[in-house]
Amino acid sequence: MSLTFSSVYPLKHARAHEICGNSALAFAAIAAGAAKGAVVWISESWKPTVNPEGLAPYCDPGRLLLTRADSQLTVLASAETALRSGAAGLVVAELSGAIGLTEGRRLQLAAEAGGTTALLLIPEGAGSNAAETRWRCSGTPAPASGPRQNGHDSTHWRWSLIKNKIGTLSEWIVRWDAASHRVIVVSEAGG
Repeated sequence: MSLTFSSVYPLKHARAHEICGNSALAFAAIAAGAAKGAVVWISESWKPTVNPEGLAPYCDPGRLLLTRADSQLTVLASAETALRSGAAGLVVAELSGAIGLTEGRRLQLAAEAGGTTALLLIPEGAGSNAAETRWRCSGTPAPASGPRQNGHDSTHWRWSLIKNKIGTLSEWIVRWDAASHRVIVVSEAGG
């Protein structure tokens, strides 16, 4: 089954969304590739920084603006400023702790004001009630047919929509198709 990125990945524009799980970085990289314009990626200085060249299969590293902050509070303030400015198509903020309702609401208001989408990479259970959606992303075993199937990479992810303000919850097993540069939903039968 082949679906477009937006049909599997329905992120509402100009809103703040949260992602947790061991494959959250891949989810954010794919979102960065789908975003229009520049992508601001903010993380705390004590954490390893994302390597733009490592994200090249999913997004153009030349569109990434990496920003380092000295604390989570500074990450949140920087994300709010970037969102409110409207200068980027996407703002990704890597957070190490919980987000309060006030901080989450401020990010929602900034995203709306600037017309920019926010992705907040959060630890499991550290989300805010203000988030539009929350996704849990994890790796999942590929079908037993070998490392490559029909010429495609075997990396599979389980994307679970665990919070959704405007719709139902669901989950998908997906893989990245580098040739078409899009997410493919893998059928339950594995083929």
